[in-house]
Amino acid sequence: MHIHTTSLPGVLIIEPRVFHDERGYFKESFNAARYQTLAGIDSVFVQDNQSCSRACVLRGLHFQRTRPQGKLIGVTRGAIFDVVVDIDPHSSTFGHHLGVELSQDNHKQLWVPPGYAHGYCVLSAEADVSYKCTDYYRPDDEGGLAWDCPRLGIDWPIPNPILSAKDKMHPGLEQFLRP
Repeated sequence: MHIHTTSLPGVLIIEPRVFHDERGYFKESFNAARYQTLAGIDSVFVQDNQSCSRACVLRGLHFQRTRPQGKLIGVTRGAIFDVVVDIDPHSSTFGHHLGVELSQDNHKQLWVPPGYAHGYCVLSAEADVSYKCTDYYRPDDEGGLAWDCPRLGIDWPIPNPILSAKDKMHPGLEQFLRP
């Protein structure tokens, strides 16, 4: 397993070992002891989620306001461009983002610690995304950040994303600067 640190504190790109042979491949997608020892991820995961989306769908950018979730994200089919944004106004990397391609072919995972906004767009015809969460989803605690906020300057690789009605309405980064 290879662990790559990123420009955002605590955000990691993880490359699990993949064993290929004439039958296909095998990989261990999570092992609590190994992820704690090698990546420092000692969180308890309480909820697993899966989504299937078609090409050009953009989900996000989402976060939980008072009970933030850490997420371990991977793709089991297809490919996505996954984005993490630092939304802590006290952080030296506030407003900075990281984008990484996760796919069934590269097997990469993304560890997003609690306190970041997260979203992704689908690069393939369809994509199945799986992620483990450190806290339960609470609809009354959810927040969102505009995917196209000019202050973020995210270079999304799709020109006209398909968004939910809710994701079209999220405010920009200025929501975190209010007194």
